[in-house]
Amino acid sequence: MQLSDRIGNRMKLQDLHVLMTVVQAGSMGKAAQILNTTQPNVSRSIGELEQALGVRLLDRHRQGIEPTNYGRALLDCGAAVFDDLRQGVKNIAFLSDPTAGELRIGTTTFLAASFVSTLVDRLSRRYPRIVFHLVTGYTETLHRELAERNVDLLIIRGSGPIADPRYDFEFLFDDSYVVAAGAQSQWARRRRIEIAELVNELWVLPPPDSVIGSIVMDAFRAGGLDYPRVSVVTDCPHMRISLLATGRFVTIFPASAFRFLTESSEIKVLPVELPRARRPNGIVTLKNRALSPVAKLFVNCAREVAKPLAKRK
Repeated sequence: MQLSDRIGNRMKLQDLHVLMTVVQAGSMGKAAQILNTTQPNVSRSIGELEQALGVRLLDRHRQGIEPTNYGRALLDCGAAVFDDLRQGVKNIAFLSDPTAGELRIGTTTFLAASFVSTLVDRLSRRYPRIVFHLVTGYTETLHRELAERNVDLLIIRGSGPIADPRYDFEFLFDDSYVVAAGAQSQWARRRRIEIAELVNELWVLPPPDSVIGSIVMDAFRAGGLDYPRVSVVTDCPHMRISLLATGRFVTIFPASAFRFLTESSEIKVLPVELPRARRPNGIVTLKNRALSPVAKLFVNCAREVAKPLAKRK
C-alpha cells in the first residue's frame, strides 16, 4: 500500500473539520466552543492528523495558532473536499427535485443590475424554486470569493487573458462603451460632439480605478486633456440613471446597459467617439471544480441571453 493510501485510510473528515475550525477561530479553546466539545478532544483530533501525516500542522504562540506550510496545504485540500461534498449533496437534491436549488453568483454592481438581473429573471420563471445569492464587488475581491469557494461562478468584465491558472474564463460578449446624458440635456440634440466639449460638464462616474474610469482616462488623454472633474462618484447604476434623467449630468455606460436598463426615453446616447472602449464579458469558474446542476442551468441561460449581444459589433 502506498503512503498516500495509508494516510487516506487513517485521516478522518471530522479531524479535518476540526483543523479548519481551529485555524478560523485562532485557538483550540474557541474552536472547542464552536464545535460544542472539549479542548482535549480538539487537541486529540489535531494530534491524530499530525501523526497520520508525520508533519506539524500548527504553530502555537502567544497570539494564538497559525497553520504551518503543511497545515495550509491541508486546509486548501480540506476546503476542496468539503466543497465537493456540498456539491454532491446539491446534485442529489437536484436529482430528487430538478426545479429547486441554490446558486451563488459573484458579479459587479453594473452587471448585477443589467445582464445578471436578466438571467435571474429568465431562469426564475422557468425554475421558480431556485434561490439566487448575489455577491457584488470589484474584480479582485470577486476572484478571491471564488477561490475561497464562497460563490459558484463569476459574471464579470475581463481586461485580458486570465493569468491565474486557478480560473477558467468563458467569453460571452464584447461590450463597447458610450457617453450618455438625459433627454432634457442640451447635448441630447447635438449630432456630433467632441469629448473635449464635455470636460467641464457635471460627470457622474465610478471611481477612477474602475474599468469605466480607465476608459474615461484614455478618452480624455487622447484629446490631450486631464481627467475631468467628477461631481458624483458612485458605482450604483440606478443612481447614475436617476441623475442623468435630470438633464444636468453626463456619464459613460456599457452599451449593453441600454438593452437592460434604459428602456425609457429619458436617457440618450451622445454622438461621442471613445477610443479603445471595448471589454470582454464572460463567466469565470474555478478549474477542477464541478459545477452544480443549477449552475449549469445558469451558464446555459447566460449563453442564450448573450448570443444577440455577441453578434453586435
